[in-house]
Amino acid sequence: MATRDELAVEYFKCTKRERAVFEAGIKLGTVYHQFIGTPVSASNVRSLEKAIEEGVKVQPFVDDVEVRIDRKSLRKKRNEFDYQSLTGAMLDVRVGIRIEEIFVVARMRYVEELNYPLMFVERISES
Repeated sequence: MATRDELAVEYFKCTKRERAVFEAGIKLGTVYHQFIGTPVSASNVRSLEKAIEEGVKVQPFVDDVEVRIDRKSLRKKRNEFDYQSLTGAMLDVRVGIRIEEIFVVARMRYVEELNYPLMFVERISES
């Protein structure tokens, strides 16, 4: 009996390399659209980074993930009702995707000259 992976392959009209890049994009898009707006502070920043990493790790083909939230952008609460929300400019996410011998490292980070949290392919290798 074919595995789920073997059955899914027929739907991808692309190379393994292209599929790995596609999967990396899915993971970064998930992080952005799921977590932007999450309340963040100096007291929960590490637990939020860890929660994002653990959420990504359970997705298919994820070999490694690292999430960093810019601590310099965090501010003190002004009053008991004040809180800060996570923005794309605060995130630096690197995800490693492995499909057989193909390994893709993709990243999302704020690029100052673009004034934008850019998602891009950092490296592709084959072993």
